[in-house]
Parts: sequence; structure tokens; C-alpha cells
Amino acid sequence: MKFTYIFGPVYSGRLGHSLGLDLLGKRICSMDCLYCEVGKTEELTLTRKPYVPAKDLLDELRQWRDEHCDNLPDYVTLGGSGEPCLNSELDIIIKGCKQILPSVPVAVLTNSTLLCDSEVQEALMEADAVLPSLDSLVDKEFTKLNRPCGGGIVAQLAECLVQFSKKYSGKIFLEILLSQGINDSQENLTLLKEYVTKLQPHRVDVTTLSRPGAFSLAKAVDPDVRKVWQNALSECITRFDANGSASPQHASQKNAPPATVLQSATGEFADLPEQNWSAVKQCVLESLKRRPQTPSQLAIALTLPLSNVQRALDTLEHEGDIYKSEPDRTAALNTDEPFYSCQ
Repeated sequence: MKFTYIFGPVYSGRLGHSLGLDLLGKRICSMDCLYCEVGKTEELTLTRKPYVPAKDLLDELRQWRDEHCDNLPDYVTLGGSGEPCLNSELDIIIKGCKQILPSVPVAVLTNSTLLCDSEVQEALMEADAVLPSLDSLVDKEFTKLNRPCGGGIVAQLAECLVQFSKKYSGKIFLEILLSQGINDSQENLTLLKEYVTKLQPHRVDVTTLSRPGAFSLAKAVDPDVRKVWQNALSECITRFDANGSASPQHASQKNAPPATVLQSATGEFADLPEQNWSAVKQCVLESLKRRPQTPSQLAIALTLPLSNVQRALDTLEHEGDIYKSEPDRTAALNTDEPFYSCQ
């Protein structure tokens, strides 16, 4: 069955094999980030409503479960083409996912803009992991890079995340995406070190652009810069170790969360597509409809051999379904591979 709101599973460096659920249906977001890999925001809003009705999404998830009961993902991840917390039926969706796939934890991606909303906080309490992003605590950098609806005050968002973390019993994986010359300043690093020390997330992930962003102004930072930031911010986490386990000095705390070890790619999901050439093409095409990717990125995400992915790309390009990005759009992404996008 072809699904409208479900994609994957794909391999995620942060969550292992992740089954994605799109709660928006199109590019609806509370931000219009320069680096967004799914493209420019079509509807910039802070209004919550059931953009994708919970019933429609959960009906698809039941169908997916019935077809893939032998290959369950490591996580069901609520995200999509925009900010999933804008969906006013978030609580129903999270609870429904846990009923349909009770052995699979639920993760929610968020840009943090709605964490000051008490209804959003209450809904997120049901999730097993929340992955908030907070790219800069410097107002001018935040405004330039993330372009939030209504302006937004980053200090307020940051404090709401802290207050949420004090009530939340699941895991928090903080993400910071660096864009060269915009938010990679020493001022931002200093402020984020203080903030991570206060927040104490289970993990902090420093990333940079790995695909063409919505605007050419966004460029990847050098790998060495990213490594410096990752090390500096990870050192600020004293409550948990790299796997999310309570560190020795906090292990006896009553509310310390259990240890978590992220799964690595197993290749199990590649078994069926490798035997069916049309399925390989369809998997590649559906993934490219979500975001531009290189052959290697597709191979990792879909757990398919690179040779099979490249063959599918060549065929789809010849048939006119996809195209290669222009070199000037990918020159600052630290890769020599071409990016492929849908027509």
C-alpha cells in the first residue's frame, strides 16, 4: 500500500531506524529557517489545528503495522514537512501510536516554538523522547537563521524548554544546527554552554547542513568547527552519559531515567526492496519527495546497497522524475556527491 503520511523506516543517526509520520501534510511551520531541507515554508503560522486528522494518520499506521509486523522500527517519529506540535490532535496521535505499536517508543521533533503552550507540554508528556532544536540564544542570530512567526523571543522559548524538562520523564535530545557565519559565533557557544549546563538534556547533537537548504545563504560549517562545538557542549552534560544513562553522581536520584542505547542500522528493512526492483525505485523516489539527498545519504537512510540506489537514481533521472542539483547549490555542504531532487 502507498502511504500518504507515513514514510520510512529510514536510518536516523539520532534514533536508529525511524518510521516517520507527517502531521502537517505540507510545509506548514512556525518558522521559515534558512537551512530547511524540505524547502521554504508555505504557511507560516502559530495556529494549532488538525492539519492531518489523527484518525487518518492512525488508520495508515494500523495498515503499515499489518504489512510490516515482522520489521518494527526503533522509533515512531512525529515530524513531517513542518512543526508537528502545530497539530492540535498531537496528544491523540501520540497515544494512538503507542496503542498500535506498543513496543515501539514515540519520539517528537520540534523547533521549540510551541513549548510555552501548556496544551503542547501536556501532549508531549506521553512521548518517550522529545527532540527540540535551539540553534542560537543570540536574538539577532535566531531571527536571521530561524525566521520565527511573529518574531519570537528566544530567551522565552529556552526557558519554557527548561520548565518542560523539569516535569517531563522521557528523554530530551537537544539539537543545534550550525550555519557558517550566522550562528557559529563565540557569543552563541558561550550562551549555549551555560544553557546546556542548566537544561541537562540526555544528549546534545550539533549538526550542520548536509543537504541544500531552502535559502542559499545557509552554508555548512567546517567539520572541525562542528566537532569543537559538539565536544564543548557535551562536556556540559553531567547528569547523563553518552547513552542517556544517569551518570554515577546522579544514578541514585529517584527520577533518573533508565539507560538507553541507540540502535544501529541492521539492513533488515532492505530485504524486501532488494528483491523487488520496482520497490527500490519507489523507495528512492518517495524519499526524494521529502528532501534532496545524495546517493550515499539515500543508501544509509534506506539501508540499501549504494549500487542499487545509484541504479534507481540513474533510471529515475532518465525517466524525468528527478534531477541533479546545480553545483553552486551544493558547494558549501562538505560533499563531492551530487544531490538529487524531485521534479
